Amino acid sequence: MILDAEQTTARTWFESLRDQICAEFTAIEREAGSDAVFEYSPWDRVDPSGGPGGGGTRGVMKGRVFEKVGVNVSTVGGTLEGEFAKTINGAGDDPAFFATGISLVAHMANPHVPAVHMNCRFLATTKRWFGGGADLNPPLPVEADTEDFHATLEAACAAHPVGDYPRFKQWAEDYFFIPHRQVHRGVGGIFFDHLEGDFAENFAFVQDVGRAFLDAYPRIVRRRMNDPFDATDIARMHAWRGRYAEFNLVYDRGTLFGLKTGGNIDAILMSLPPVATWD
Repeated sequence: MILDAEQTTARTWFESLRDQICAEFTAIEREAGSDAVFEYSPWDRVDPSGGPGGGGTRGVMKGRVFEKVGVNVSTVGGTLEGEFAKTINGAGDDPAFFATGISLVAHMANPHVPAVHMNCRFLATTKRWFGGGADLNPPLPVEADTEDFHATLEAACAAHPVGDYPRFKQWAEDYFFIPHRQVHRGVGGIFFDHLEGDFAENFAFVQDVGRAFLDAYPRIVRRRMNDPFDATDIARMHAWRGRYAEFNLVYDRGTLFGLKTGGNIDAILMSLPPVATWD
């Protein structure tokens, strides 16, 4: 794949953010007395046209604090197939596409430490845009943690003209909702998509969303990772994880995009929790 300047810039940043996040999560494991490390699995994609379609790297760590955390980066391109192309912004008449991004999901060993999701991406069809966001998913919500997470994301939004926090917050509430359960997946965050226009302006905002996540979430983890818990708390966490899995398998657009574009199955499904229960 030959990348232009914007595509290269976005890819380089997402890979750099991956490295920063993995280093911070590994440091937390060391603070807990664990020697857990990320295991990285590179993968390649073949485009339906038969040509090279890019690829990515799946990174997973299973430790004392992070029961399972996946931090993936990918850069793919080629041709979108059939009717699916019509569902992608700008690909209805021309199915050629490019996508690069980072996707992260962490499931924690302590039920008092919230699980989390973060994703940032840059796509190009006949249009170019950024999307992404971050949302907090605590089995046992704590008001102070929710406020801290939202306040950090709100500050990141406030620094940019495109950072419409009230809109992005509501977008997350609407998107991370499980209709068949009539419940939200967690306590929200921000979600945005189709940020078109000035590349530099939109890219600066997306970078600050990544930095805000790296600021807020490790702080919350360190605040809660030594809290005591019991079997009842674990049972509540496992039941909650079942609903998380339901959302990702039934409604999540990122999961569908990965499957429809021939992504690596293990990387696509790394968001699923290591243990979950259904009554």
